Order: sequence, then structure tokens, then C-alpha cells
Amino acid sequence: MKFSYVISCQKFGEQKSNGDAHAQDIIDLMARYPALRVAYIEEKEIIVDNMPHKVYSSVLIKAENNLDQEIYRIKLPGPPIIGEGKPENQNHAIIFTRGEALQTIDMNQDNYLEEAYKMRNVLQEFVRHPRDQTPTILGLREHIFTGSVSSLAGFMSYQETSFVTIGQRFLADPLRVRFHYGHPDIFDRMFHLTRGGISKASKTINLSEDVFAGYNSILRRGHITYNEYIQVGKGRDVGLNQISKFEAKVANGNSEQTLSRDIYRLARRFDFFRMLSCYFTTVGFYFNSLISVVGVYVFLYGQLYLVLSGLQSALLIKAHHQNMKSLETALASQSFLQLGLLTGLPMVMELGLEKGFRAALSDFILMQLQVASVFFTFSLGTKAHYYGRTILHGGAKYRPTGRKFVVFHASFTENYQLYSRSHFVKAFELIFLLIIYHLFRKSDGKFHVMVTYSTWFMAMTWLFAPFLFNPAGFAWHKIVDDWSDWNRWMMNQGGIGVQPEKSWESWWNAENAHLRYSVLSSRIIEVLLCLRFFVYQYGLVYHLKISHDNKNFLVYLLSWVVIISIVGLVKLVNCASRQLSSKHQLIFRFIKLLTFLAVVTSFILLSCLCKLSIMDLIVCCLAFIPTGWGLLLIVQVLRPKIEYYAIWEPIQVIAHAYDYGMGTLLFFPIAVLAWMPIISAIQTRVLFNRAFSRQLQIQPFIIGKTKRR
Repeated sequence: MKFSYVISCQKFGEQKSNGDAHAQDIIDLMARYPALRVAYIEEKEIIVDNMPHKVYSSVLIKAENNLDQEIYRIKLPGPPIIGEGKPENQNHAIIFTRGEALQTIDMNQDNYLEEAYKMRNVLQEFVRHPRDQTPTILGLREHIFTGSVSSLAGFMSYQETSFVTIGQRFLADPLRVRFHYGHPDIFDRMFHLTRGGISKASKTINLSEDVFAGYNSILRRGHITYNEYIQVGKGRDVGLNQISKFEAKVANGNSEQTLSRDIYRLARRFDFFRMLSCYFTTVGFYFNSLISVVGVYVFLYGQLYLVLSGLQSALLIKAHHQNMKSLETALASQSFLQLGLLTGLPMVMELGLEKGFRAALSDFILMQLQVASVFFTFSLGTKAHYYGRTILHGGAKYRPTGRKFVVFHASFTENYQLYSRSHFVKAFELIFLLIIYHLFRKSDGKFHVMVTYSTWFMAMTWLFAPFLFNPAGFAWHKIVDDWSDWNRWMMNQGGIGVQPEKSWESWWNAENAHLRYSVLSSRIIEVLLCLRFFVYQYGLVYHLKISHDNKNFLVYLLSWVVIISIVGLVKLVNCASRQLSSKHQLIFRFIKLLTFLAVVTSFILLSCLCKLSIMDLIVCCLAFIPTGWGLLLIVQVLRPKIEYYAIWEPIQVIAHAYDYGMGTLLFFPIAVLAWMPIISAIQTRVLFNRAFSRQLQIQPFIIGKTKRR
């Protein structure tokens, strides 16, 4: 009874009125622990002047005779959840706490009896320091207890453990830039209640609400410390989709921090060295991730320009004549791309301090054998995409992950929805750049490998990591179900009320919705970035054998005639499908046959008269596919202006064809590997190595219930 324990459960009133079993569970919990209190928001409708009027209240209850009994009720001026959910949930319940210290613990956390005995020592930290160094936030260590679920959970556990131990220790002293990164930190309650509370809850900008409490504390001359002699258990996400959603949410939050007044004021008031420390330990980490990925693109587009313009061959010939080895080496140079090795160094240091460096080295080698480099490279793409997109267009939002013990199979459709724009499209772009560089390069094989090996690794990682880390990702019966689901999702009609999970059309509209609310400057930047896709066509059409080395601008204009003809054919087939497919099937099929014969005849004539070769067809695909994608991205920006015109329908058909083609290309190698049962067995062993070492039968959990047809 020395402490008050308050659970802030804003949904309790709604659950109780709906007869939800969770409400009775909460009452049973209070009956079992008499000191426990629950705060919730009550919404009640009353009649005032013959008009219905909603009244909102914050209510604190306890258990009495296995029933809930009201202790306090505070009338609220209106609906309290107007900002982000979690900080608003804290803000409405903080009034029911008492005392000088306040510890906030999430529902995904645990505690240990032996650690609870240390609470008296921790509270003495508030009084044992000099008055000008009295801590306003006491940082505590966390113990991640979900690391043994799978290899992915182990990677997250090691990464999180290194951050909440050696990372925060260094941030607190000597850098003095530790903020509040979540719970279970202990707040000086009186300090924060009189200075804005422990949670900033403005919509969108305070998506990462925890760190703003630290910013607020430091800006108001508070002092934040870190104590490692006490720890609280914590469960982290254990499935790749959960982890990616969490990292997307954190990246979104960091982009909003970059634009916030708080980080601006901190940077203005810190001294130079503390400002740099603050930058590199907050928004700078995500900005550097974005710059790392952008650097790869700049390098590859530079190489594309060199090989397509002929500059590379000219420079190499000149270097060969003048015996200039340094120039050839410079052309083949590439900055070292972190492949997960550098990311793992803090983990090795922390494990070395706690377990000994021999055990740390063996754990690190085991992580590499479990393809940790693939996970961290994939994670780099997640951070860069969501940070960059939110900086440009805004639209940061909370992404619920559920924090479940995920050992079940995620469908191909779910993976495609989640990673299509953040990873798959970018990986295909890298592959196109690498293929063109390989076809037209003039350097020898050794330098070619030096230039491109890490980029190939990044592209393959971004394409196949979601399936590599997907339980039963190579099980044949799952692959068959996934293919059926994929085709059903692609063909379902979208529209108002149809969820993105049910239809490609609804997902496509939702995925590009952020462009509708983007400001003019962001739209202009988006269009300028899309112009890079037109470089392929401009450079490649002059390398076609059919052009006979003609460098006239007319060749480039003729290539646009081909693109316009393709769009016209799509429009023709689409109109015929809409008007004739239901009532005049024979005529519709005859039109499709004529269209097919016309295309084949065109290829035959070009082959006979203009010497069109198979290599020319491949180069045309490499030229026109990126151009089509660039046009799709630009018309998405211009959608509010053109979506009501006739041109919009063929655009949507082409977009559907692009997504279906990308999905099929991704699915084919996975299906081929699924034919070999040994691949599925190896994948399961790599993912759940610790479970096998404890002789746990993991297969029944992965397979789950087979879908009935």
C-alpha cells in the first residue's frame, strides 16, 4: 500500500457496456490484487434541454466483493483522445497517481521479484545528487526476454540489448544526450506535472511520444541519468512483418522529430559537441541511413551515364594508352556498404562485457550463419524509405504490431502489400541498373565484381528477405495457397468500403493516398525524382542495332511513338473489354486476336526489314519498362487533375500489369525452391535454431490449420 498502482485502460467502460469478457478479466485482476486501480474513460449520453448530449469522464475504480467500485470521477470538457492514443491514455490517468516519483511501464513488459527489492535504492537517486544535478528522469535498463523465439527475435533482442545497455550508458555519460526512449523510466512527478506532463500527444508530430518527454525535460533544465543495477523485462517484436512495422513507425517518428520545434530548440541551445552528439544519436542516424541508400543510387546512375554515353570506354582507353592504373581503380571504387557487420559491433562489445569476448564472438559468428547481415540490410531499406517519404510528404501514423509470439506463416499477398513500395520496387530498380551496367561495361570482370557485389547483395536482400524469414516460406502446400490468394487479391474489384487486404485496387489507392495531401513543393520534388526513370530510354535507344548507330534526336522521338502506341493498344483492349466482353464475347476475342496478330506482324517486319534482333528486344524492355513506371509515378502525383478523364482507366490497367508482373517474378524463384523439401527444412532450422536445441517441436506451430478449399 506504500505505492499506488494504476492501470490506464481507456477501453474498460466500452468493454463493460458491451459485455466483453476482457472487462471481467480486469475486475478479477483487481480482486486478486487489492492495491490495484484501473483508470478508464467513460462516455455517457444525457438529455439537456431535450437534446442528447455526450459527457466524458475519467474514472478510477477498484474491486469490492468481485465488483468494480468507483473511487473518483473527473468530468472532462470533451472527448480526451484527440491526439495519439498512447500519450492521451497516460495523460487522462496521471491525475490519479500520487507521490513524488512516477514509473511508467508498458503492457509488453515484465518484472522480477529480485529486481523489485531494489526500488528503494533507485528512489534514493532523487535525493543523493547535488541540487543542480537532481535527476528529473531516471533511466533503467531493460532485459529483452523474447530472444529465444526465433533467429529474428534473437537479432532484435541483441540489437535492443546493446541499445538499452552500452548505448544508453554512453548517451548518459559522457555525452549527456540521453532522453526518454520508452519505459520503464522513473519520472520526477512534480517536475513534469508542472511543466507539461510526461507525454506530448499532438497528432502526427508526437508519434514517438516517449522521446519528446526527454526533450521537454532537458529544455526545462532537467537532468536525465541512467542506472544499470535494476532492470525490467521487456518483450520485443519477433516476426519480420511486426519488426518492419515497428521500424517504420520509429522512422516516421524520427522524420517528424526532424521537423519539430523541440529538436530545433535543443540544437540551438546545446554547445557544439553536445549538439553533434544529439544529432548522431537521434535524427542523424536515420538521415545517415537515407544518405547511404541515396549514395548507392547516385553511384549506380553515375555508372549508367558513363557506360551509356561512352565516357567509360574513352577514359579506360586513354588510361590504357598512358598506363594510368589509378584512373581504372578510381572508376571501380565504391564506398563500403554496411552489410550488417558494422551494425553488429555494439552487440559484440556488450556481449563481451557481460558474457566474455569468447562467447560474444561465437554468438556473432552464429548470427552471421543465421544470415543476420540479410536482416540488417533489409532493415536499412525500411528505415530509409519511411524516413524519406515522411520528410517529403508527411503522413506519419501509428502502425499496430500486436507484439505477439509470431511463428505462423505470412501470405505472399500480405508480404507484397507491406514491402512492395518500400523494398521490391527499389530492388528491381537496382537490378535494372546492374544489368545495363553489365551489358555495356568496358572494364574487365575483376573490377566489375568489385563495383557491384555489395549492390547485388542489397538488391537480392530487399527482394527475398521477407520470404527467407517467413516461417514455412518454402513449404509447397503454403505456396499453392499463396498463389491462389495472390490471384484472388489481384482480380477482386475495389471501391468504397473494400479493404486494401481484399483487393489490389483498394490497396493501390491507399498506398498512393499520401500524394493527395502533399504540398505543391513536395509534389514538384516527387516529379523531379521520377525523371530519373527516363534516363534509361534516352541512353539505351541509341545502343539498339536497329538504329544503326544513328545519333539523331529523331530516334528518341520514335521511341516515344512506341510507348504511345502501347498505351493506345491498352486503351483499345480496355474499352473493348468494358463494352463487349459481357454481351459480345466473340467480337471481343476477335479484336484481341487482331491486336495480337498486328503486334506479331510488326515484330516480323522489323526483324526482316530493319534487322531487329533478340538483343534489341531485351534492350527495349530495359528501356521502356522504367519509362512506363516513371510515367505511372508522375500521373499518381497529377491524379486529382486527370482521374476523371478517359486516360485514367488505361493507366490503372498498366499499373495493375506492373504489380502483377513484379509479383509473378518474385513468386517464380520461391516456387522453384519450394519444389525441394530440403530448402524448407534448412530454412526452418535456421529460423528456429534455439527451439531445435531445446528439442522443441516447432513444425506444428508453423503449419497451423490448413485452409479448407
